[in-house]
Amino acid sequence: MEDLQQLETEITTAITACDTLSGLEELRVSEVGKKGRVSLMMRELGKMTPEEKKTFGPKLNGLKTVIIDSIADRKGALELAELNHRLQSERIDITLPTPAENQGSIHPITQVIDEVAEIFTEIGFSIAEGPEIEEDFYNFTALNIPAEHPARQMHDTFYLPENSDGNRKVLRTHTSPVQIRTMLSGPPPYRIIAPGRTYRCDSDATHTPMFHQVEALVIDKNIHMGHLKWCIEEFCRKFFELDNVKIRFRPSYFPFTEPSAEVDIGCSFKNGEIRIGEGDDWLEIMGCGMVNPRVLENVNLDPNEYQGFAFGLGLDRISMLKWGIPDLRDFFAADLRWLKHYGFAALDIPSLSTQNTNIGGGK
Repeated sequence: MEDLQQLETEITTAITACDTLSGLEELRVSEVGKKGRVSLMMRELGKMTPEEKKTFGPKLNGLKTVIIDSIADRKGALELAELNHRLQSERIDITLPTPAENQGSIHPITQVIDEVAEIFTEIGFSIAEGPEIEEDFYNFTALNIPAEHPARQMHDTFYLPENSDGNRKVLRTHTSPVQIRTMLSGPPPYRIIAPGRTYRCDSDATHTPMFHQVEALVIDKNIHMGHLKWCIEEFCRKFFELDNVKIRFRPSYFPFTEPSAEVDIGCSFKNGEIRIGEGDDWLEIMGCGMVNPRVLENVNLDPNEYQGFAFGLGLDRISMLKWGIPDLRDFFAADLRWLKHYGFAALDIPSLSTQNTNIGGGK
């Protein structure tokens, strides 16, 4: 049998000299693999006398252990060196200009939120936010939505598991709870918009389980439908970049407003495209109305002293209308090709306003 000390020196020297992971694996197989030199020597122990086994057995096991440990150490060193090389080769200087082909895009939803905020803040509104996981009171009860209303059913609403007192929170179905929280936070007047994510059990080309809304609320003394109409007209004119906007109000019903209306905007359908602001067709874009006196009572306001209006619209929907996006589900498909096509440059800051106005300008 070979001189084991000499063999150990030979193999460990070869391991140290190995400079690739593939070469190290080949060396491992050739020495301690199934048919490796050391493995074959281990098999020879069966032919030895008991005395020889006592002498050579521990030495061979020690040799195998040294080789395996040396290979593991070398493998770790080579992997670390390979990682460092990769980190160096893939390093990016973020202070350098980004190549045009690698530039990111602003998502259309982010862009539309910025545009909506730009428009409403210029006419005297502030932006309010609230939690996406809501209490039943804020999402339904305070908004005059009765217990038997279809919106409360599980086929429409995402409910969380019951807590210790038997109550269940919900993923908010609209941003109206932000209005309730605002009215409970201090005395009027209020002029707010509440943009954000909302959730409902629905999914098709124009609906997704998670979507975006913006709702507006104005509460003050002597507020009337004329103020509501002016606000909506001003928003549509600026958002769709129209000199003149054609809208109509259709009577409708919402538990939290009375009277309530659906708002349609004039449009035309040509060659499979929707053109906003021209033609004799109509497209529904939002719901609105005067705040129901019961809602005011639920937030400890006297409806004989204060009045107000509210309206809400889907941000995803108006994005589709403005930029001709055919399928709502594509907004959340994480397709970089889609985002590159419909996205906006990082510094494409909204600049939509033509003049400063205020809510008192209503007719």
